[in-house]
Amino acid sequence: MTPRPAPSDVSRLISERIAEFADWRGDSLATVRALILAADPEIHEEWKWNVPVWSKSGIICTGEVYKKAVKLTFAKGASLPDPHGLFTSSLDGKVRRAIDLAEGDQLPRRPFTALIKAAARANAAK
Repeated sequence: MTPRPAPSDVSRLISERIAEFADWRGDSLATVRALILAADPEIHEEWKWNVPVWSKSGIICTGEVYKKAVKLTFAKGASLPDPHGLFTSSLDGKVRRAIDLAEGDQLPRRPFTALIKAAARANAAK
């Protein structure tokens, strides 16, 4: 079993991932990271499956970078309220939901922050 990286190493790995993409994808991932960490001071960063993961009492979401999208996959997205229609992918799944951000997409800060907080509450309620 591979040992888990120390928190400082995780932060460095995520910063390096952001720096790998010197275009809109890196900017999007950096913005999302800042919003997630600002939403709840108890959210912590992890590095799993070679991608950034944000957790509190379980996984909240992952941040994957693709050629045409930054994908935020919420582990329990299907059970979360989404009154603003932020989820754009995996909508037929029974557990997960995702937000795919394409170049030029602007993530609405307040609804996204509310979604992060709802995901943290859902994890705490388990």
